[in-house]
Order: sequence, then C-alpha cells, then structure tokens
Amino acid sequence: MHSPLKVNLPQMMLSIIRNYKILLLTLILLSILSCSEKQKEQYDTVISNINLIQIENGDIATKTLYINNGKIVKLEAIDSVDAYDAKNKIDGTGKYLLPGFWDNHIHLRGGSSLIEENRNLLPLFIANGITTVRDAGGDLTLEILKWKKEIKNKTLIGPTIYTSGPKLDGANATWAGSLSIESPEDITNALDSLEKIPSDFVKIYDSRISRENYLAILKQATDRKIISSGHMPFTVKLDEALDSGIGAIEHLYYILKGCSAKESEITQAIINKELGFWNAMDDLILSYEDSTAQKTFRNLKNTNTYVVPTLHIGNILSYLDEVDHTADPYLKIIGKGIIKTYEGRIKRALNSSEEAKKSRKELNTFFKNLTKSLQDADVKLLAGSDSGAYNSYTYAGISLHQELEAMVLAGLSPIEAIQTSAYNGSRFLKKDTISGTIAIGKNSDLVILNSNPIQNIKNTQDIYRVIKGDQIYDPKKITEKYDCLECFTFKN
Repeated sequence: MHSPLKVNLPQMMLSIIRNYKILLLTLILLSILSCSEKQKEQYDTVISNINLIQIENGDIATKTLYINNGKIVKLEAIDSVDAYDAKNKIDGTGKYLLPGFWDNHIHLRGGSSLIEENRNLLPLFIANGITTVRDAGGDLTLEILKWKKEIKNKTLIGPTIYTSGPKLDGANATWAGSLSIESPEDITNALDSLEKIPSDFVKIYDSRISRENYLAILKQATDRKIISSGHMPFTVKLDEALDSGIGAIEHLYYILKGCSAKESEITQAIINKELGFWNAMDDLILSYEDSTAQKTFRNLKNTNTYVVPTLHIGNILSYLDEVDHTADPYLKIIGKGIIKTYEGRIKRALNSSEEAKKSRKELNTFFKNLTKSLQDADVKLLAGSDSGAYNSYTYAGISLHQELEAMVLAGLSPIEAIQTSAYNGSRFLKKDTISGTIAIGKNSDLVILNSNPIQNIKNTQDIYRVIKGDQIYDPKKITEKYDCLECFTFKN
C-alpha cells in the first residue's frame, strides 16, 4: 500500500507567487507598449528643424511645426520623431519658413471673353508662394465666387480670394461692372448688394464719383462696419476721407495731395474745374511741405488707415516709352486677350509729350521717397502688385515679389517689406486671428524658402514648397504646364 503524496505547500505557494509576478510584469509591459502605441500622435504634415522667421520682428528660431486639418496645432524647438506619425514629413533643415504671401491689390476682370484667361492665372499665385489675394474690384464677381468654391473644394489650384465685388463710382464710370452712385438711395442699395454677395470690403473709384457721394459712401460703410478702400476724387481733401473712415488708400497720389501746403487751394481749383488730376501733380510736388506731411502721417497712423504704394507698376508704367517688354518671358503664359488689353496704356505712354513723360518719371521717383517717409512714420503699408488685365506688363504672381523688391529699393528693410504682405494684409481685412503669422491655431498657409529673405529680398522667389491648408505644392510641378522654363527659378 502506497503512502499518500506529500505536497510541499510553502514551495508551491512561492512558485505560484513567482509565476504571478512574471505574468503581472508581462501584462504591465504589454500595457505600457499598447499605451505607447495609442498615445503616438498623428499629424497630416510635420515640417521639421526649419528656420522659422517671426514675421513680427524678423527673429529666426529653429522649430518643428505640426499641422492637422489645415491648422497649425503644435510648435516645438526639437523634432520628437519617435512620438508621432505623419502622412507628410518635410525636412526643413537649412530652409526658411514664412506665412504664405498676400498680394493685397490685384484685379480679376475683363468681361466674359477673359473669364478663362483670368482663371488660368490663379495657379501662378500659388506657384509664387502667394496663398491669399485681395481682388480690388472688377466685373467678374460671379465667376470669382465660383472660383472660391473650386479652390475650397480643391478642384482648382489658387489662393484664398478676398474680393470687393464691383467698384463704386459715379454714372458712366471708367470701369465696366461698376455700381453707379448718384444719390443717397444708390449708396444704400449698393452697400446692401455688396453685403449680400458677400464682399469682403468696399472699393471706391474716382473717375466719376461726386465729392458728396464719395464721403457719404465712406460714412455709411463705417456705420455698417464694412471695411473700405479706394482711390479719392481730388475734389476731396485727404483728411476728409480719413475722418469719414476710409480703411485703405490705394496708390500714393492721394497721400501726396494730403502732404501739400496748398491742398485746400488745389482742391478748390479741381472743384471749379480749373485744374485737372494730372495737371495738379507738379503743383503738389512743388508744394510738398514736411510739416504738413508729418501731420498727415500722424493722422493716417491715428486713424489706422493703410496705404498701398504699388511701386512696381509705377516703375513699369513710368518707363513704358523707354523699356521694351516684348521679350518678357511671362508673355508666353499670359492669355492673348489680357495682353491685348495692355495696348491702351502703351499707346498713351508713347504718345505723351516729352514734358508729360518727364513729369511721370519725376513723380515715380518722388513716390519712392514718400513710401520710405510713410514707413518711418509708422504708417501701415500694404504690398499690392495691381496685376491684372489692362495693367501692362504687371504679371500675376511674380509682380508681388517685384513689389517687395521695389519697397526695399525705396529704403525699407527686407523684414519691413515682408511685413506689408501677409502680416499687414491680414490685419487690414481683420483676418489676423486666422492668418498672417505662424502660430498655434492659425491656418497653415505657409511658404518654405531655400534661402534667407531677411538677408536678400530676392530670396522670396527662391521657393521650395508652398502649403495652403492641408495641400502641399511643389511650384515646379504647378508651372510645368506653362512651358516657360525661363519664367521661373524654383529649386528642388
């Protein structure tokens, strides 16, 4: 008969406890690994180790930037490469990051025959790093609204378009599509219609508008909290426009008028039809007075009024009689219909008297000095190319970079010139909560440059990639369809 099986209970308990500890440790390790995988952050795009230019002051710091759903969601000093997964990873080593450029004065116009030619220009803005444009009035409003939807739906490559819709002017206005203003009722109806579009600001032109209606438009727009910009009839004094609430002055003629010691006298001569717009220019330059100018600059600053110098187109138009543009590479990619619209300005320039040609060049030189004076007085400037049909040899996209160059040649530093694009543009249109700077929560509208634009403003053209929301563009691929290698200088 066998004896009963002896069981060493203490040893068995130790074995169970040891196995339990091993099991528990294994579960903990698995849990940690599982949690680690779950906690790995997911991003649409990560731009690592890039020289981020703080547009507010020009400071540069190496950063890694994280993007989700077209927004900047995180900025870090280092690339935590093991902590995330990204659908797109861009190595920014040695490259420079800026907010996507804004062209704050373009025109999409020319009537039904030029609809497709205007539409075909839109990718050129993206290829040139311009993610936003301000369309300052034209006759293609319905088409622009369609293009905005196409761009949003990613069926068309193009920038965000902020548009004024039709311009406001008097009866028999110079530009087709303008809304005619001849009475207080016209003003109310016009602003009602612009709000229904909805337009992003109101643009006033000065070819036929009366003094009274011009000021009344500004006052009613201000009361409605509608952003305004425009030319200014010379029957109005600059301070009157500023006091009535104009948001931005397009071009420098009207600033010059406000710097003249004889502005009141010249204004009355215009009202009396004793003097015309162009004939007044020489008198305005001769009567420019620094004390008057400084007072005007202070008023511009205190009323938070922006100024759009448009220096580049001034350079082009002032020398149309001397410079042959017929070999411009961009003429290969601009539509023939738009090129045809250039003829009017060209003929007027060539047929002008020698005195008129000389005066135009002197005025252009004066405007460069005036731009520097405005910057020194801390008046907010906006970079705008004025590109579009009828504005001879001022090409979509590239002309914004030429405007920035013109500003630097006028005496602004590169960072001051760059600030007049996205930074000031977003503030003018009150879009600075979503764009204009590189910050968490802002739209990921960005341009990556191969070289430092703070050292040389021409480097704004040395574009590596353009990011608009959740789309990443290689400018070389955009421009391949244009078949004009000499038009672009992009590097890989």
